[in-house]
Amino acid sequence: MVLAATPLGDVRDASPRLVEALRTADVVAAEDTRRLHWLASALDVKPTGRVVSFYDQVEVSRLPGLVEAMRAGSTVLLVTDAGMPSVSDPGYSLVAACVAEDLPVTCLPGPSAVTTALAVSGLPCDRFAFDGFPPRKQGERRKWFAALKTEPRTVVFFESPHRIADTLADAAFVLGADRAAAVCRELTKTYEEVRRGGLGELAEWAVDGVRGEITVVLSGAEPSQAPTDLASLVAEVRQRVADGERMKSAAAEVAEAAGVSKKALYDAAVSGR
Repeated sequence: MVLAATPLGDVRDASPRLVEALRTADVVAAEDTRRLHWLASALDVKPTGRVVSFYDQVEVSRLPGLVEAMRAGSTVLLVTDAGMPSVSDPGYSLVAACVAEDLPVTCLPGPSAVTTALAVSGLPCDRFAFDGFPPRKQGERRKWFAALKTEPRTVVFFESPHRIADTLADAAFVLGADRAAAVCRELTKTYEEVRRGGLGELAEWAVDGVRGEITVVLSGAEPSQAPTDLASLVAEVRQRVADGERMKSAAAEVAEAAGVSKKALYDAAVSGR
C-alpha cells in the first residue's frame, strides 16, 4: 500500500511521485472521489486504476476488499482530501490491517497542515504534540484543555470554523488569556492567514466569525504555570467539582497532569486540607 500526501490548497505542492502514483496505481482509495478527480484534472493526470471511496462511514467495510487486492499483488494508493492520510483523516485502519497481514506499506511524503502550521506559528517547535480535534461539548472541551495546562510541549490541533470561537474562549478560560497561540487559516490557499497572540485576544478576534480550514498552534506551559504545591492542586480540583465534575475524576485528571499521586490528591481534596 502507498500512502500519499496531497496539496493543502495549492496544487503546485503536489510531488512528481504523487502524479506518477495516481497514473499507475491499480486501485486509488480516496476520501472524496470528486476531490480526487478535481486534483487529477488539475495535475493533468488520468488515474488508470479502479477508484473507490474511502471515508469514515465506509472505512471498515472497504478494508477486506483493499487488503485482498494487495494480497493479489495490486498497488493500492490511499489519498485524502488534503494533507497526510491517517493524520485526523482516514488511513490508520488500513495501515493497521496491512501491518497485521505483513503487507508492505510505504509513504509518499508531502504537505501536512500540522507541520506547516507549526513552522509558521512563531512558537517553539523543537518538541510538539498533535492532539486532533477538541471535543465538541463545552464541559468535555474544558477538561481536554485542563489536561494541557501543564503540557510543556507546543500543541497542534484542528478545529471547525463553526466552533473555533467557542474553543478559543474555553482555552482562554482554562489556560489563561495570555497563553500564546497561533490560529492558521486556509494554509497555502489564496486567503491564507496566521493570527498570533494570547488566547484571550484570539478568542475576541474569532467572535466575528472565521472561515476556512483551521489549525491551531498552542504554546507549551511555562514551568511557573505548573501548580506543584498540594494546596494549588486541591483548589483546582474543587473548582472543577464546582463546575460539575465528579470529585474522583477531577482529582485523577489533575493529579495525572501534575505528576502527583491520585490517591494523595483525592484524599486531600476530600478532607479539606
